[in-house]
Amino acid sequence: MNQNVTPPGARSTSHLPAGHPPVKFGKIGVLIVNLGTPDGTDYWSMRRYLKEFLSDRRVIEVNRVLWWFILNVIILSRRPQAKGKDYATIWNTERDEGPLRTITRAQSEKLDAALGPLSDRLVFDWAMRYGNPSIASRIEALQAQGCERLLLVPLYPQYAAATSATVCDAAFDALKTMRWQPVLRVAPHWPDEPAYIEGIANSIRTSLATLDWEPELVLASFHGIPKEYFEKGDPYHCYCYQTTRLVREALGWPEGKLRLTFQSRFGKAEWLQPYTDKTVEALAQSGVKRLAVITPGFVADCLETLEEIAGENAEIFHHSGGEKFHFIPCLNDTPDGIKVLEAVVRRELKGWVEL
Repeated sequence: MNQNVTPPGARSTSHLPAGHPPVKFGKIGVLIVNLGTPDGTDYWSMRRYLKEFLSDRRVIEVNRVLWWFILNVIILSRRPQAKGKDYATIWNTERDEGPLRTITRAQSEKLDAALGPLSDRLVFDWAMRYGNPSIASRIEALQAQGCERLLLVPLYPQYAAATSATVCDAAFDALKTMRWQPVLRVAPHWPDEPAYIEGIANSIRTSLATLDWEPELVLASFHGIPKEYFEKGDPYHCYCYQTTRLVREALGWPEGKLRLTFQSRFGKAEWLQPYTDKTVEALAQSGVKRLAVITPGFVADCLETLEEIAGENAEIFHHSGGEKFHFIPCLNDTPDGIKVLEAVVRRELKGWVEL
């Protein structure tokens, strides 16, 4: 038998120069990407992270000269200390990292455990759009492991230019530096994915069942975007409403039992309304005593859910006359959370590998 015959499905490497490192072929990388987290809660770690995040032109769409001055002279001289204190309240001290990094890693590992055994061609990895590990570094690592094809999965159920699109921007920027590019496929968002809708509905049922009281209503709080972005054509607003309606229908709840709000506004411009914090305050002042909040637009708990909702908004509710406040955690790496990611990955890998 000719020992030099190339096995079916593989490519010959006999053309490579002597001394060239061995190359593996035919693998498929699955890279899940979340927003990001600082490397630490200290001033310089926070400054690096905030500068990268707030320098993104999709995140901040204002005059670049004006914004450079505002960012570097005003924001980055003050905000790192304040945000560092906020991160310190939720920091994973055992691993010395933010919870978003801990959870995203776990999601990747559990995806690998669920789907990896179905095909030896799959390689799973994770990255952050801002901070570490970077998208560029993980694309390079996946290619080094023999991945000729890459499925990029932005971890945002509802598309927005400032989230989903900027993940693609970073991936494209990385590919531009590569002489030998892997084939890229990007998973679209999933505002109406059945596994996602059922997962959110299940999390509401399960979490509320642990209480000895029943909320008068539940808020579905999504991260906001400036109203101007919506007026320019960003569809995010519509997808948030679609998800909220589908979850309410899955629960069999009447209109008004599950209400949509938007959180995390920044700066003086008008953002999508109704605002979560103002709604929480108004509900308490109007006599609502029992309130629960879920954050369906986040696939993993982070500063915006743990500190802003479970901490800050709970405090607003209590100070305004409310009595009982309950935060419903994100799907994270729970079985329902992994089922959602499995459904997205299985669908988008069709034609590349059968699972």
